[in-house]
Amino acid sequence: MKAIFIAYNQAYNEEIAQLLETFGQRGYTKWENVGGRGTETGEPHLGNHAWPTQNHAILTAVPDDLAPQIMDALRKTDVANPLLGLRAYVLPIEDAL
Repeated sequence: MKAIFIAYNQAYNEEIAQLLETFGQRGYTKWENVGGRGTETGEPHLGNHAWPTQNHAILTAVPDDLAPQIMDALRKTDVANPLLGLRAYVLPIEDAL
């Protein structure tokens, strides 16, 4: 299994949830009101008076063969929506309950 961690602008919550649903990925954990700042471009999302926008983050566990498909769809979503501020990472899962 693989874990996919996804951070994105809170305004795109529905799009990201629907993307996972498209792949039959029902289970995930979501954090709301996550602050952050991109490494190269984009504005900070810090939830304060100067930078009021915030991010959400999702962690989902998927079968090994599904991770590349989801990452490809996330890349396409990121290119189509440059203000999304999407970052996604695939991590190995060594054990799970």
